[in-house]
Amino acid sequence: MRGLGVSCLVLVVMAVVLLPQQSEAQGWQAIVPVLVNKIKGLWRDGEFELMGHICNYSVTPKIKRWQLYYKGRMWCPGWTTFRGEAETRSQSGVVGKTVKDFVDKAHNAGFITEQQAQQWLAGQ
Repeated sequence: MRGLGVSCLVLVVMAVVLLPQQSEAQGWQAIVPVLVNKIKGLWRDGEFELMGHICNYSVTPKIKRWQLYYKGRMWCPGWTTFRGEAETRSQSGVVGKTVKDFVDKAHNAGFITEQQAQQWLAGQ
């Protein structure tokens, strides 16, 4: 999380330096909402149905070797105690990889059959 804070600080400093020097108030009023929306968009939470069970997922950003990665977690309360997890540079692909990890773990733990796992993964 500290790396993300440093990255955000660098973005803000760069924006301030590169902004045209019209008026200080106008510059900040224009840049702050854009930066806030961009930063807020890095996190995602949601839920979906997996084989008749309601499951939750979360996506959080992570800075690793000065590059932005996304960590995905998925869990199904009331069905299993394990979690699906994945880490990738793709914000759009991290949930799919997280679900695949969860389905693989569910199959290995005997919660679903190999046929169910293959059918579900093929439908994605």
